[in-house]
Amino acid sequence: MTRVPQHLALIMDGNGRWATGKGRPRWMGHARGAHTAREVVAYCAQRGVEQLTLYAFSSDNWKRPADEVGFLFDLFASHLERQLDKLLKHGIRLSVIGRRDRLPRALCDAIEATEARTAEGRRMHLRVAVDYSSRAAIQEAFTMADGGGDALPNASILPPVDLVLRTGGERRLSDFLLWESAYAELAFLDVNFPDLSTADLDAVFADYAKRERRYGAVPAPANVSAPTTPAISAPR
Repeated sequence: MTRVPQHLALIMDGNGRWATGKGRPRWMGHARGAHTAREVVAYCAQRGVEQLTLYAFSSDNWKRPADEVGFLFDLFASHLERQLDKLLKHGIRLSVIGRRDRLPRALCDAIEATEARTAEGRRMHLRVAVDYSSRAAIQEAFTMADGGGDALPNASILPPVDLVLRTGGERRLSDFLLWESAYAELAFLDVNFPDLSTADLDAVFADYAKRERRYGAVPAPANVSAPTTPAISAPR
């Protein structure tokens, strides 16, 4: 079976462009994107991905129209409630990373309830980044470390990312898991997120499996023996 990344980070870009391209309001793109996200989560768990981190709402997304932001938060809260049984059934643990002090109380309550109910899930750890900034998370981690900690706290810095996948045609990380992606492989698709299919994921995983991850080292040449040290004759 094709090797898959242990930790996949997915930038779900292109919902608005998907809707605009079809002459529909942007909220319909987000609704369709939520449906695609459910399929992606289920498929990644099926393929053996151990950790999946989805970029749902960045700290810079507050610049969007208030009605769009409100719709996104309502959509997320409703999907948390509707998907809880499936998360429990498939052993998927859900965590939400990012700031919560600016989120609606109802959404925070839904997040906390879902996190508590799914805490024992072991098949896959699903993280959703909401009001998230990687630069802010790194700054917070160093601030906490300066306050007496010996290392960066796990609550702020996640396990290393193996593969970052971005849909929507853009080629940038947009302040997403910058520290964790130091040695991540990168994949960019021109397809908008609502149209992302399991076939697309299969193609990305197949490409990932072909890549040689050296982490700065040089691979040993195949079938080449180590050089021998020439003998040195004693002086006469």
